[in-house]
Parts: sequence; C-alpha cells; structure tokens
Amino acid sequence: KVLLWSLRCVDQVICVSNTSRENTVLRAQIPPSRVSVIPNAEGITIVVITRLVYRKGSDLFVDVIPEICRRHPGIRWVVGGDGPRFSQMEQMVEKHNLFHRVKLLGALKHSEVRGVLNQGQIFLNCSLTEAFCIALIEASSCGLLGVSTRVGGVPEVLPSSMLLLAEPEPNSIVDALEEAIAKVPHMSPWEIHENVRRFYSWDWV
Repeated sequence: KVLLWSLRCVDQVICVSNTSRENTVLRAQIPPSRVSVIPNAEGITIVVITRLVYRKGSDLFVDVIPEICRRHPGIRWVVGGDGPRFSQMEQMVEKHNLFHRVKLLGALKHSEVRGVLNQGQIFLNCSLTEAFCIALIEASSCGLLGVSTRVGGVPEVLPSSMLLLAEPEPNSIVDALEEAIAKVPHMSPWEIHENVRRFYSWDWV
C-alpha cells in the first residue's frame, strides 16, 4: 500500500534492471510507459552450480572470478557445488579477499537449485567436456542469461540470444562475461523463461 501511494503521483520511475521494472509495474500498478531502466553492473549476481572437479572447469573459475571482481566492484558470485577442488575455491576467496563477494554454498540438494538460480542474472558453465548441459536449461528457465564454454553439444542447447559462448580459457570466458554483464540489464528474465519453454518440454520426452 505504501508503494502504491508513494508512486501514484510521480511522472516517471527509474529502475536499474528490467527485472526491477517488471516488479515495480506489477506491485505499484502503474503503466509500463512510466517506468524506465537505466542499467548498471551494481546488483548483478553470477551463479555457478557444478561439481567442483577438473572436467567441469574448476581450474578456470579461480582465474575468471577474481578478474571479474576486479573489473566490477558491484558484482557478486554464488557458487553451489562440492568436489575435490572445493578447497581450491576457498583458497581463491582468501587470496583475493573476496569473502563478501563470493558465496560458496557447498553441495546442494536438487530442491535447493531453483532458489539459488533465482538469486542471479547470469549463469556460468565452464565445463571442458559436455555432451549436453541441462544446467543451462534450468538456469534459462529461471530467467538467467547463460555463458558457457564452447564444448561438445553445448552450442546446440540454446540460441545465441540466450547463451554466450567462449573458448575454455580464462581470457575468452572473461570476454563473454563482459558481454553478458553489458547485455543482461536490457533483457527480461520473463522473456528468457518463456523462450526456453518453447524449446523444451517434458511432454516431448
């Protein structure tokens, strides 16, 4: 009620992302034409959910995460997953003093995955080999823009408008993430969700 009352008489509302814009339009019940977006990198969260092993690109994360944090002070990371390289991730956080920027969740139950994905706007997959990658579909269904290494069947999973590809080396992944960071504030999570629904359905299985 406070939001409805406070925004009723304003000429224009400015939000930092399309997600915020959509929430404002729905909650404040004001015309979309009165809500604008001026994006920035503040508030962007990049999500990683994977088994922390060499094959899943864990060695790449320890180079990519600190570099993105260095370039973008407002970006945060949420990393879900456990494995032999978990201690390597802990050492990275300590070495670069990223305790307030990188949240290491450890092993996740399947029921927890959706809640973790909903915290982010970008999903990163750094696998070195991958026949498909259902995690990218799960992330897209939650409205996240995907960034992934160009390996195996990954390029076939989603169209380029929903998935940015990189070579499996740090500089290329950082470049793809930079593109995603610039792109994601202008994208609608709801549209990503609706698009992935058109591509995949359990009814087809």
